[in-house]
Amino acid sequence: MGRNGMGKTTLMKSLIGILKPRQGSVVVDGREVVKADSHARVASGLTYVPQGRQIFSTLSVEDNIKTGLTVVGKKKIDDWIYVLFPVLKDRRRRRGWNLSGGQQQQLAIARVLVTEPKILLLDEPTEGIQPSIIKDIARKLNEIKKLRDLTIVVSEQVLSFTPDIADRILVIEGGRFVHEDLRANVDEAKIHRYLSV
Repeated sequence: MGRNGMGKTTLMKSLIGILKPRQGSVVVDGREVVKADSHARVASGLTYVPQGRQIFSTLSVEDNIKTGLTVVGKKKIDDWIYVLFPVLKDRRRRRGWNLSGGQQQQLAIARVLVTEPKILLLDEPTEGIQPSIIKDIARKLNEIKKLRDLTIVVSEQVLSFTPDIADRILVIEGGRFVHEDLRANVDEAKIHRYLSV
């Protein structure tokens, strides 16, 4: 967690390989991937849903999801994707631009889930989503954790969302972690001070 400009997106982009880290390592399933290209990191099990979702607005929902299948060499979307996101099944022929912000977020998550990731990176998944849908996104992420046995790393600044999904919360300020705690021990007032402008 952290305010705008504190380094959350930079960290995410460094993990996925869009930005080259100055130091440190990125290890996925015991393998160092810091020197690997982004596509090799995805093949190793690391996936990324960027801030703003970046779906293909002119493609159908189904075709958006299928773009993720190329990584794993599949042609068909597994049924569990549509079980997890029934709204996408109902709208699978619609163009991406014809979805609400919450539906676009579900589409972006579905697109990376078909790659069968080990780690899912989500950069500000609540951005531009109405508050009632934010709780739905939290429920979906918890369901994904249980069903797919994967690690989810979320960068966020909405404090009401994070405790619903997190096992551990870290606060970043000026590119450095300044606070860390397990969800059960989180002092929301202390974290809120870091998030205030």
